[in-house]
Amino acid sequence: QGQLVESGGGSVQAGGSLRLSCAASGYTYSRYSLAWFRQAPGKEREGVATIYPVDGSTIYAASVTGRFTISQDKAKNTVYLEMNSLKPEDTGMYYCAKHTFPGNWRRLATPENYDYWGQGTQVTVSS
Repeated sequence: QGQLVESGGGSVQAGGSLRLSCAASGYTYSRYSLAWFRQAPGKEREGVATIYPVDGSTIYAASVTGRFTISQDKAKNTVYLEMNSLKPEDTGMYYCAKHTFPGNWRRLATPENYDYWGQGTQVTVSS
């Protein structure tokens, strides 16, 4: 059974930085894209960034391009989200998720396309 465990959330002031981690286990890590999602209170869950482990190719949501970086450590089956120049609108619960099907889908898919989810880590950005 696959498992994803996030860590690294916290509270920062606007303009600050945070680094989130997502440790994957229980499945063949390299075969499936992993993505970061976030959800603010009263809003739908939205995709932030995705990475395909085989070649490290990445895709970002327009709202975070240039500020967030998704990366991986294959030896640790871990994906990271480096978040810089944080804004209050980045506040929310951040989740990592594994795509249901193997391969590079070359897009940041909607939540129903992901089958394993972590428990989430809270990010709060104050102005």
